[in-house]
Amino acid sequence: MSGLAAPLWRRAFAEGLGTGLLVTVVVGSGIAASALSPNDIGLQLLENAFATALGLAVLILMLGPVSGAHFNPVVSVVDWWLGRRTGTGLSPRDLAAYLPAQVAGAIAGAVLANLMYAEAAVSWSTKDRSSGPLWLGEVVATAGLVVLIFALAWSGRAAVTPVAVGAYIGSAYWFTSSTSFANPAVSIGRAFSDTFAGIAPGSVPGFVVAQFAGAAAGVGLLAVLYPRAGQAAGDVVTPSTDTTAGASS
Repeated sequence: MSGLAAPLWRRAFAEGLGTGLLVTVVVGSGIAASALSPNDIGLQLLENAFATALGLAVLILMLGPVSGAHFNPVVSVVDWWLGRRTGTGLSPRDLAAYLPAQVAGAIAGAVLANLMYAEAAVSWSTKDRSSGPLWLGEVVATAGLVVLIFALAWSGRAAVTPVAVGAYIGSAYWFTSSTSFANPAVSIGRAFSDTFAGIAPGSVPGFVVAQFAGAAAGVGLLAVLYPRAGQAAGDVVTPSTDTTAGASS
């Protein structure tokens, strides 16, 4: 990572916290939308998308300086993959810490949202999302997210990433058939809530496979459009720095 990297335990904690709060925003706003607009699914989706877009942007701003604010295993894996030859981005050790933190955080975030709305701590979703068109939607959503993040980093515009990523996810709620999960950890977390934003556990593997397929497609697009994007992997999603002198990982 660029700058003075925070200790790995702190970065992993920030990734878990950020991913968890993201799922809390997604699930919690979905529950609220269902209660506030019970007879209008379109309005429910609008409310859910709006809250998610704003919440994601705020979380990136809040935790980006600590961990880079990936909050997404796909982003972390691509960051490691593209940066491995240039010594930028995540190391294998970083990746091994980020991924479980993101998944654990996502599960905890769903539980927190459930409890805030007086639901059972864990209520397995019954919302089936298993179909080819939905998987294709996840491929498109994830590929677009990967290209956006690395294009911004490579072109020196990482400062606008919070707004750009929030805007992209908010719009992808509407232009993709799957409502743009685009995140394996979030997909797993959302299975723990049988509410508006839930996904049945049996549908999660298909989504995760589609998301990593989308990541591969995104890497392919980057190779064509931004062949040296890996050199900026240390600035994805935002550069992580530590204001504490002498910190070590």
